[in-house]
Amino acid sequence: METSFAITGKGYIIVAADTTAARSIVKMKTDEDKIKTLSPHLLMAYSGEPGDTIQFAEYIERNIRLYQIRNNYPLRPPAAASWIRRSLAESLRSRKPYAVNLLLGGYDTTTYTPHLYWVDYLGTMTEVPFGAHGYGSYFALSLLDRYHDPEASLEEGIVTLKRCIDEVAKRLVVTPGKYKVKVVDKDGIREIEL
Repeated sequence: METSFAITGKGYIIVAADTTAARSIVKMKTDEDKIKTLSPHLLMAYSGEPGDTIQFAEYIERNIRLYQIRNNYPLRPPAAASWIRRSLAESLRSRKPYAVNLLLGGYDTTTYTPHLYWVDYLGTMTEVPFGAHGYGSYFALSLLDRYHDPEASLEEGIVTLKRCIDEVAKRLVVTPGKYKVKVVDKDGIREIEL
């Protein structure tokens, strides 16, 4: 029952993920942060099997940090997305593959552009202007298709995101209670309240 959304705008990316940790019909936590900061301008919202998601997110975070230490500069969003996609694809061919879907958002400080990547557990990746994972995506994608504006200000992007959250709350049988929302732009990553 996990839900995550991400949208791009003029110089920013907004990423939102529900805070419920559940397995089957059991709710285990309601304050889980499913958005991992990978570098100063790169973050990832993940969903999937509870054990897989945390382990995979930490694996990605530490390897991206290791790259930055070895090379004295961070991976740009396109390179990070390609490496993450390859890691998932290689995992798929192992005995214990990761069952993780993710939205990777980053701000490229060399080209001054935001990038958003949609990646699923099969290692499929594409760059998108907006994306969603989980049951909430069935309701949010049509709203995002209609209301997303790539030239929107941050305030307009937040309004579009609220529209998606409200629609999921109204229409999904098992509604996620709260969402954690983070923004990445030229100034870095920060959490915002809705």
